[in-house]
Amino acid sequence: MRGSALRVLVVGAGIAGLAVARALRMAGLRPDVTEKLPPTERGDAGLYLPGNAERALRRLDLDGPVGRLGQVIHRQRFLDATGAPLCEVDLDALWAGVGSCRALPRRELHRVLLTGAGGAVRHGAEVSSVEPLPAGVGVTFTDGTTGEYDLVVGADGPRSSVRALAALGGPPRPAGQVVYRGVVRDGPPVRDWTALLGQRSGFLVVPIGAGRLHCYADEAGDTLPADPLGRLRELFAGYGGPVPEVLAALDQVDVGLTDEVELGRWFHGRVLLVGDAAHATAPSLSQGAAMALEDAVVLAESLTAAGDVDSALLAYESRRRPRTRWVRDRTRDRNRTRDVPPALRDPLLRGRGGRIFGEHYRLLVGPL
Repeated sequence: MRGSALRVLVVGAGIAGLAVARALRMAGLRPDVTEKLPPTERGDAGLYLPGNAERALRRLDLDGPVGRLGQVIHRQRFLDATGAPLCEVDLDALWAGVGSCRALPRRELHRVLLTGAGGAVRHGAEVSSVEPLPAGVGVTFTDGTTGEYDLVVGADGPRSSVRALAALGGPPRPAGQVVYRGVVRDGPPVRDWTALLGQRSGFLVVPIGAGRLHCYADEAGDTLPADPLGRLRELFAGYGGPVPEVLAALDQVDVGLTDEVELGRWFHGRVLLVGDAAHATAPSLSQGAAMALEDAVVLAESLTAAGDVDSALLAYESRRRPRTRWVRDRTRDRNRTRDVPPALRDPLLRGRGGRIFGEHYRLLVGPL
């Protein structure tokens, strides 16, 4: 269907939606992109992209502009709560032949994707209904406007409205983690992806370029604290390594709960879910953005290779499910290590941790 007049609506202008729009434009299509939120500058959060994310960006012909942003990360270091070494992962060796690992501000990646998608997003356009038609989908927006499309792609995140409207699933399931994110300037010198593992909690620091550090921390739980920064400082007060200096330099953090989405199917008629709308997990493997970028590449390839939309959607889901299932299962594996008492866990990680954590990405090093 390359170069066809296929009418496609992409709902959501985050990483997944813009990546899909970019991939479809490269395939000769001109999708409409809508976003229910108004155009605003993205927050000051960081993002870590493993090697398979760079490979997907290369397939989208966006690795050049992204390669000028942030900082390449060569090593993952795991420490105990005191800051003593547990194990390391050589990222250059792990992702050899696939792509480099990079950390950068999320909003900078978003700008590259927005430009790559053509820059035209209809903001404030929230979908209120999707109705099956004989050969497509009828869409109604909350402002009363309507449209008819051959394909609707729901890229609107773990709390997807498209998922509910298309009867593909309900609300996401809580993953049982409270997560804190912030950016520090002029903090301690940190060159590597560095995680400190405690009892049912962890603290991660990653350099994202220009002297900035992306900080991510989590704890087991399902209730948001009234004072996130105060709770963060209380929770990690006894940690060593770079944590004390980072906590002293942090002046604000964003806090949220992690969601998990597991569905029996990703499409109904001509409505398809991609990215976190279809397969969100906790961010333990840092694969959310990577999976969204891969989704975009494979969807465009499936539409190009197939003779009709229905066959393309079936081929797409068949290709993507094994990888997203792997990410979900390995994420759960890694999260379970948090429940093991440090007295038992830490000796195991000192002996075999590098191999264990590297194994989590084995399938993802392979072809899409």
